[in-house]
Amino acid sequence: MAEFPFHISATDGEARTGRLSTQRGDIATPAFMPVGTAGTVKAMFLDDVRSAGADIILGNTYHLMLRPGAERVHKLGGLHRFMGWTHPILTDSGGFQVFSLSELRNMKEEGVEFRSHIDGSLHFLSPERSIEIQSDLLGSDIAMQLDECVANPCEHGPAAAAMRLSARWGERAKAYFGNRDRQALFGIVQGSTYPDLRKESALRVVETGFDGYAIGGLAVGEGHDAMCDMISLTTPLLPRDRPRYLMGVGKPIDIVEAVARGVDMFDCVLPTRSGRHGQAWTWDGPINLKNAKFAEDDQPIDASSNCPASRDYSRAYLNHLFKAGEYLGPMLLSWHNIAFFQAMMAAMRQAISAGRFEAWRQEMRGRWLVGAEDQSG
Repeated sequence: MAEFPFHISATDGEARTGRLSTQRGDIATPAFMPVGTAGTVKAMFLDDVRSAGADIILGNTYHLMLRPGAERVHKLGGLHRFMGWTHPILTDSGGFQVFSLSELRNMKEEGVEFRSHIDGSLHFLSPERSIEIQSDLLGSDIAMQLDECVANPCEHGPAAAAMRLSARWGERAKAYFGNRDRQALFGIVQGSTYPDLRKESALRVVETGFDGYAIGGLAVGEGHDAMCDMISLTTPLLPRDRPRYLMGVGKPIDIVEAVARGVDMFDCVLPTRSGRHGQAWTWDGPINLKNAKFAEDDQPIDASSNCPASRDYSRAYLNHLFKAGEYLGPMLLSWHNIAFFQAMMAAMRQAISAGRFEAWRQEMRGRWLVGAEDQSG
């Protein structure tokens, strides 16, 4: 096991707040990791990502291995130096992108053969090669085992086969990873929406033994309630003294409900993707700044925010930027959204520490549900 101490400082129900210590700095949990797909958090300066409150970002193995190439990143000093981020980085295994982006892929026990979505070139990714790329070449602080992803709905048979292949791949990833005191390896629980498969997967992953445990295969079409059910089933089966990571989630309401069920870490492209399309996330739900009603609104998105993008520019100006097709519009909204997600995580940490998380959760659910109704009206 890596020397990555995880200290839980307070709990409120199943929700917990604490600190995951790494060689490159501490990560306050619950934590949201902005996604730096190709060595960049889209439309963001990394100094602004950091100042918004991010302790850790996510890098993408699939995209970086295809362009500029993992060996090239290693030659240039590793991912931290390459992109100019001195704090912790978690890299995904590349598995999800192989299954979602590659038109041609051939699954084998040994690994997956696939064609690049960029130029059609042929590649092979095994559990061992995934760890080699993440830990040896990119130099990430936290690596993820390679797993097989399935979309929902999925029949029980294929879901079981994918889960068991992922478990075997996890064992191989752990064996290749070995004992590293400066890097950590997380295993992944799969099993679609089938309780028996989730239980089997969790037991197998815990038996293999990892530095942290991820819940994969959710937020892929199953819906909010089914996602929450699977989290509720899974987290009690995972070690309490290890971080729990819900992969690819997500919307603020999904994050809050997952924290209420004992999850510590999250990542999602939503803040920057929404920002590039004119959507701002707020304490009262999302707003679309392309809408004509904001054309003469001289109020900022959030006057109380410490983020300049949230505080110093009017909604009218942002509306104008998007209407005019100016690059600054997506940049400012991406910055605002990253800052909002970090502020939300900080508010949850504070509420858990104060023993008032449940009241905070219910207040936010009410505001966001009303906001969703206003958006649809």
